[in-house]
Amino acid sequence: MTQPCAGQIPVVVLTGFLGSGKTTLLNHLLHRSGGSRIGAIVNDFGSIEIDAMSVAGQLGDSTVSLGNGCLCCAVDAGELDEYLERLARPSARIDVIVVEASGLAEPQELVKMVLASENPHIVYGGLVEVVDAAEFDATRERHPEVDRHLGIADLVVVNKVDRVPDTERERILGVVRGFTDRAAVVAASYGRVDVELLLDRKPVGERVGQLSFDDLHHHEPEDAHHDHLHSAYESLSFSSEVPMSPRPLMALLDSRPEGLYRIKGYVDFGAADPRNKYAVHAVGRFLRFYPEPWAPGESRLTQLVLIGAGIDVPALEKELEACREYAPQAGADDEHSMWGVLRYVQDVQEAEDFQEPQRD
Repeated sequence: MTQPCAGQIPVVVLTGFLGSGKTTLLNHLLHRSGGSRIGAIVNDFGSIEIDAMSVAGQLGDSTVSLGNGCLCCAVDAGELDEYLERLARPSARIDVIVVEASGLAEPQELVKMVLASENPHIVYGGLVEVVDAAEFDATRERHPEVDRHLGIADLVVVNKVDRVPDTERERILGVVRGFTDRAAVVAASYGRVDVELLLDRKPVGERVGQLSFDDLHHHEPEDAHHDHLHSAYESLSFSSEVPMSPRPLMALLDSRPEGLYRIKGYVDFGAADPRNKYAVHAVGRFLRFYPEPWAPGESRLTQLVLIGAGIDVPALEKELEACREYAPQAGADDEHSMWGVLRYVQDVQEAEDFQEPQRD
């Protein structure tokens, strides 16, 4: 995942009940990271670190070792900040940290811990909930709290859909979407989702600016499609030489559509703030802006990439085009128009603001 500003590393919380396929998905990310360096923290349940050993046995060149061996460490939740500190230190050169929670962990508490961290090198990277399609109904019966977990997820991976008939798959996807709060929902087999939903893989060829993608299929074997159900994600790349008007852009971002999982890039607000460009980092309902001074002679552009599942790309592009400010006016109005943006500039009580959606 593109780092929103220098030195900040996204922390993705990976959750799901026992047997849903979290470790399988993590191993898939490790193997398909395309050169991104992934730090993994495995919050295993019990004294035998089965999941940690499973991940450790699959580590390749896309990960690093910290001191006494593997960076995949089975920890109690109370140790999370300590391990985040270790992985986020600049010398580790980590691009993204994945916290694989115990199958019995409470996702909301882990998210609050990440949001409450005072570590300046990390930023919240989203809550990913993995669901076992083959055991979906039985899991909900044993663990009714799964409905609540779906409601706070930013991305839901409905795994093992190859083990259920197509009609059952669509029913389960419909039930899951009914409990989510605009989260992206994707189907998968063997935990294989398109990695661009979670990671920015290192480019194989020439990189264009800060926003280019690796070719998703560049490292895929010829027969990968036999057991790889694509998550059918969509992405939109948007660029504008015309500055963006703060008010309509914030109206769009505050009401971003269902399935839109990630937004990244830079925004030029023109006369509203002529000194700074604004790096934007959004995942699920989490949104932050990071003002950075324009470099002397730097081309003043807005460049955004939006990624999601089931999103209407043409409609989103039209909405972004409508946010362009073709007649910017300097003055007090511009300063006031930035208030909506400044609400999302760091130093907000993030952990206190993280609330479960209210349901009737």
